[in-house]
Amino acid sequence: MWPTPIHPGPDEESVWDYPRPPRLERVARRLRVVFSGETIASTVAGWRVLETSHPPTYYIPPADVAPGVLGPPRRAGLCEWKGRAVLHDVSAGGRRAEGAAWAYPDPTPDFRAIAGYLAFYAGPMDGCFVGDVRATPQPGGFYGGWITPGLVGPFKGGPGSMGW
Repeated sequence: MWPTPIHPGPDEESVWDYPRPPRLERVARRLRVVFSGETIASTVAGWRVLETSHPPTYYIPPADVAPGVLGPPRRAGLCEWKGRAVLHDVSAGGRRAEGAAWAYPDPTPDFRAIAGYLAFYAGPMDGCFVGDVRATPQPGGFYGGWITPGLVGPFKGGPGSMGW
């Protein structure tokens, strides 16, 4: 069943107004990731990927990720738009989250700006922030978008949405 998009109000964005194929957009606010009580990533040089029906996925430069928190890359899936991804385990403060970050070491030409940048699944983290606002994870656990106030869906990822 095809979803009925929620009409955005003033100062809101609808994921149904995002393009397909997706596009990259610079992020003007600080992005911050907290795991095991530690800020493991913080940047004002981030990007977000906007794709129809998906909350934005945020990408952080590797230089803005704390040293030693990422495990070695292992091969992951293939995105039709961005190319082949690698997964990283995330470790800090005696905790480990398996496959909680990913990157595109050699993305397709339209996404070269995020080559090697890291995205983090919000679910396993203590907190993922856009500015001072805490994000919630995209439903379902497969996709890694961050949902913030002012973003309306419905969002792909939950039950029954894989065919959208």
